[in-house]
Amino acid sequence: MSEYLSTNKRKITAPTFIKMKQAGEKIAMLTAYDYNTAAIIDEAGVDCILIGDSASNVMAGNENTIPITVDQMIYHARAVVRAAQRALILCDMPFGSYQISREDGVRNAIKIMKESGVDAVKLEGGIEIIETVKAIIDAGIPVCGHLGLTPQSVHKFGGYGLRAKEQAEAEKLIADAEALDKAGCFAIVLEKVPAELAAKITQKVNCATIGIGAGNGTDGQVLVYADMLGMNKGFKPKFLRQYADLHSIMTDAIGNYVGDVKSSSFPNESESY
Repeated sequence: MSEYLSTNKRKITAPTFIKMKQAGEKIAMLTAYDYNTAAIIDEAGVDCILIGDSASNVMAGNENTIPITVDQMIYHARAVVRAAQRALILCDMPFGSYQISREDGVRNAIKIMKESGVDAVKLEGGIEIIETVKAIIDAGIPVCGHLGLTPQSVHKFGGYGLRAKEQAEAEKLIADAEALDKAGCFAIVLEKVPAELAAKITQKVNCATIGIGAGNGTDGQVLVYADMLGMNKGFKPKFLRQYADLHSIMTDAIGNYVGDVKSSSFPNESESY
């Protein structure tokens, strides 16, 4: 067994995140959307698996996260839950599932929890959705916030650029983070914000902060697994570190398979019944 594979099978929970922050232990989070990938990620020792609404892009090929539905998220989440033994399983609430009303948000959060078996849900937004966040937490569901670049608001922002560069937006981001923390969120994802600002927010809140394109001053980091494994050849933002080139590995392997089938060298006698 490789040394990085997890031998600690203690289940990670929402309160564990707070304890890890207090102990100065960094939190490693990756996305997953299917059983096999989630099983590998969990065994490798990741602390949290996020069923991100990025499934809309990665799994369905959509241009953004907006089209994916609650039922589609539940489908992916069920598969991940079946695979993971240790990691906290966190599921995004997709666009339209909590913006209409507080009651709608609670209803959909409960539906996701009941039908998928995940450990917590994640919502994008700050003070504007704080009553919904409180109501979901009051219903007994752990909530992770998401601030900075919020992909569900791509049309509002006009793209995926860096957020909170100006003082007014930075102050709003701090106020949003403090409000989410006070409401009882166990974690907040900070996406594509200046590193100094993310570090400042991390010091101000009691909950854990998880960065993506937010520097190294947060309590943890998250990446989309397909991006960090180099499966998406054309996507190389500044914040992304690629740990493998699976695009090339898979292309070569599949090309070899095709060649073997075409040449009738597969299957050979030992591979036949």
